[in-house]
Amino acid sequence: MGKSLYIAEKPSVAQEFAKALHINTQRKDGYLESAEAIVTWCVGHLVTMSYPEEYDPALKRWSLETLPFIPQEFKYEVIPAVSKQFRIVSGLLNRTDVDTIYVCTDSGREGEYIYRLVEQQAGVKDKNRRRVWIDSQTEEEILRGIKEAKDLKEYDNLAASAYLRAKEDYLMGINFSRLLTLKYGNSISNYLNTKYSVVSVGRVMTCVLGMVVRREREIREFVETPFYRVLSTIGEKGATFEGEWRAVKGSKWFESFDLYKENGFKEKEKAEELIRCLSNSESDASLPLTCQIVSIEKKKEKKNPPLLFNLAEIQNECSKRFKISPDETLRIIQELYEKKLVTYPRTDARVLSTAVAKEIHKNLNGLMQYEPAKPYLQDIVKFGSHKGLEKTRYVNDKQITDHYAIIPTGQGMGALKGLPNLSQRVYDVIVRRFLSIFYPPAVYQKVSIVTKIKEESFFSSFKVLAEEGYLKVTGVPGRKNDKNDNNDNNDNTDSSADSTEDKDTDAAFFARIQRLKKGMTLPVQSLDIKEGKTSPPKRYNSGSLILAMENAGQLIEDEELRAQIKGSGIGTSATRGEILKKLFNNKYLALNKKTQIVTPTMLGEMIYDVVDHSIRPLLNPELTASWEKGLTYVADGDITSDEYMKKLDDFVSRRTLAVKGLNNQYQMRACYDKAAQFYKKPVRKTGKTKK
Repeated sequence: MGKSLYIAEKPSVAQEFAKALHINTQRKDGYLESAEAIVTWCVGHLVTMSYPEEYDPALKRWSLETLPFIPQEFKYEVIPAVSKQFRIVSGLLNRTDVDTIYVCTDSGREGEYIYRLVEQQAGVKDKNRRRVWIDSQTEEEILRGIKEAKDLKEYDNLAASAYLRAKEDYLMGINFSRLLTLKYGNSISNYLNTKYSVVSVGRVMTCVLGMVVRREREIREFVETPFYRVLSTIGEKGATFEGEWRAVKGSKWFESFDLYKENGFKEKEKAEELIRCLSNSESDASLPLTCQIVSIEKKKEKKNPPLLFNLAEIQNECSKRFKISPDETLRIIQELYEKKLVTYPRTDARVLSTAVAKEIHKNLNGLMQYEPAKPYLQDIVKFGSHKGLEKTRYVNDKQITDHYAIIPTGQGMGALKGLPNLSQRVYDVIVRRFLSIFYPPAVYQKVSIVTKIKEESFFSSFKVLAEEGYLKVTGVPGRKNDKNDNNDNNDNTDSSADSTEDKDTDAAFFARIQRLKKGMTLPVQSLDIKEGKTSPPKRYNSGSLILAMENAGQLIEDEELRAQIKGSGIGTSATRGEILKKLFNNKYLALNKKTQIVTPTMLGEMIYDVVDHSIRPLLNPELTASWEKGLTYVADGDITSDEYMKKLDDFVSRRTLAVKGLNNQYQMRACYDKAAQFYKKPVRKTGKTKK
């Protein structure tokens, strides 16, 4: 009987597999071996796609004549820096005493691609190949994955989509980067007074650049609009509350052109006119101004615990809480995963599978070793809520593709203490989100009051937290720790922070409000004008940009296409952080490390303008997300690789030929000048020489 070979993506993961198998291994150069098994590893990618010059040395020189470059057969080569490990792995894969290969690379498209390239380059034949698919690195999960490993052929469609993703990035990157550099590189370098400029273009990268530049230009073009609200101060002195006037039906100003919105005027004079109309006339000026309660509505509002974290959500959360980049967040969670503390990080799902839900008591029992979780776990035992988890909205098999949401495993507590403080805090955020789903909803008591002065209506709304529910675990929004939330907002908003809408109130004041009845007459202490201003859209921060990439469908106007690409977004959970990192490294985008706010650079805006005047679809989420959806179709077996490649080849060829026919390089100067006024001007060459 031959040996089994287990091949992991990283040395640390290989060690965990060896431990889980309980085999007595000897350490060899690049692998571990026992009497019955061998465990080896890649070090990330060992094989990559060859550059064009490997097809023809003449292609090393960039030239418009050689574009488009679309090979009939793609070439691959071993990455020189890791060639030694490749030789070791290749030798093991082809050993005559190895009859079964267990593929243990990361359970996802990229992990599949890493192994398939190695197998292809090593020329592996006539072996039994099994795919291990796991959601955490606990011993129990590793052994389950090995026991339930499927024939590798069942993942051929996933592998096909992985190959196509790489070919797509390669063809667009090689062709469009060379094309636009040759066409516009000189105009950029001359303007910036640099030796040369390379226009780096990518399927996802350029689209993200477009999102940030468009947002920045929206902010620049935004015109602040003042508006004027009228507020009433109602009740006895020392126990007053505010009412906000609105031009509802019956109002003198109902649907008037004088209104900014129904709760404000465009001109201050009109707000003053309203106050004069409502104030007592000179003949009865001595009488106190009063209002009458015309309606009072009391109700309870429930707020359920949020869904669990996927990678984009935790990256956004960490960007807000800890001001760290998505790339740093992924690095931390990957480490937590490798220490067996959490489940697989590169996931788009925010729910659990039914199978996991039925075994969730194991995760909860393990968390008893985590001191901060103990009081919450005691509550959960009292609730008994873990028993019916599979019937809740937090479990949905249809919403899971490769992996379920990120949750704590309940293991690895020994390793947690040795991790940096930031890693421990990220872990705590994941634990609290997980525990919160076993808690009841938070319950708010709300009171909405409508008062009238003459025929004009004033609205007041109050709420108080009646039952903490899950907020006991996650904290109450709006308190000190939650003030740094930087929610992304595409729309112009009214900066009226003191709006009477749903004001949080203390319990004693709320009790007084609840004693009010319909028909009561209350004194009005004053009528005041509150000036507000419209606000521009907010800039993206690194976290909200990741979420915008994930939810790219929301940016698409075409309803049919938006529905078609729902769930795809731009890039994948595994790549989004790296794409941002590349944009920062290329100096197309700038990141404020303190605030995590993302803005374009002058160079980034110039690249945007170049693409906008040559291959505009690259800037739009429609194109990028639809390509991503196509890869999903391939992975699902709905379309073939050949069908996908035909569309890709056609797109690259058509766009390349169209740009070659353009002659608009000199027109770009006006675009550069328009952007340059917002940046320090580049130092111009004077033409003088030293004597």
